[in-house]
Amino acid sequence: MLMVGPPGAGKSLLARCLPGILPELSFPEALEVTRIYSVAGLLPPDRPLMRQRPFRAPHHTISYAGMVGGGHGVPTPGEITLAHHGVLFLDELPEFDRKVLEALRQPLEDRRITVVRAGVAVTFPASFTLVGAMNPCPCGHLGDPLRPCRCRPHEIHRYRKRISGPFLDRVDLFVTLPRLTRQELLGDGTGEPSQAVRARVCTARARQQARYRRPGKTNAELGPQEIEHHCRLSPEGKRLLARAIDHFALTGRGYVRVLKVARTIADLEGAEEIAPQHLAEALQYRAPVEEPSGP
Repeated sequence: MLMVGPPGAGKSLLARCLPGILPELSFPEALEVTRIYSVAGLLPPDRPLMRQRPFRAPHHTISYAGMVGGGHGVPTPGEITLAHHGVLFLDELPEFDRKVLEALRQPLEDRRITVVRAGVAVTFPASFTLVGAMNPCPCGHLGDPLRPCRCRPHEIHRYRKRISGPFLDRVDLFVTLPRLTRQELLGDGTGEPSQAVRARVCTARARQQARYRRPGKTNAELGPQEIEHHCRLSPEGKRLLARAIDHFALTGRGYVRVLKVARTIADLEGAEEIAPQHLAEALQYRAPVEEPSGP
C-alpha cells in the first residue's frame, strides 16, 4: 500500500496501527519470526517466543545491505527479513535510495530474498506487508485547500520520478489522504476500534484458508491457474475490467493485482463471488495520483 497525503494527515499513525488489525501470529509463524530475530541477535532476553507481528520502520538513509541483508562472512538478515510475517513501513518513500527500493521488487513477488556475499549464498524468508508513505509534492501541500503548493511542475515530476514504474506496479493499494478537518482534530476520537476491524480480517482470512485448503494461505499468494479458478468475473464485471485495462493502462501484473484485491474485498463482505462493485472498489485503489499539468 502507498499512502499519499500532506504532512500531519496521519500516514505514519495509520501504518503503525496496521499490525493491530492483522490476525495474531500462528505458532508456526511465531517460530519463524523467533528464528529470524535469534539469528540477527535481536531476540529480547525476556521474550523467548515472538508472539507479535513485526513492525519495521527503517530510516530513509538505510543502506542496500541494511535493507536486504549482508555483512562480513555469513550474511545476516536485513529489514526485509526482519519484517517477515509483519509490516515494513517506509516513510518518505521518495527519499530512499533508488537502489534500495528496487531491491524490494523481487521479494515482493517471491516472498524470499537471496543474499550472496563472498561466495556464500543465503536465502531468507521475506513475506511482509509493504506500506509506503509520501507527500504529494516536495513541499507537501499539492491539492491542499488551505495551504497553497509552491512547487513547480517539473519539481513535482522529478520528486515522483524517484519511484520507478516497475516498483509502483507492485503496489496493490494507492490511498490518498486529505488534510484532517477541524472536526476530525477536535473530535472525541470515537470510531471503530481495531479489534472490530481485526475480527473482520480474521473472518476473511478463515474464508480464504477454507477455500484454498491450506493453513495460512491468502489471496496474495494465488498463482495464475488459481486466479483463473477463484477470481471469476460475471459478464458485467468483465466489461468493467476491459474498460479499466485501457483507462488505467493496466499491465499484466496490475491486472492480476486488481483481481486479488477484488477477491479480498468480496471476502471481507462475506461474498462468494466477485461482484462488479467489488471490482470497482479495487480499481479505485489501483490508479496512482496523476501528475500535474504544466511545463
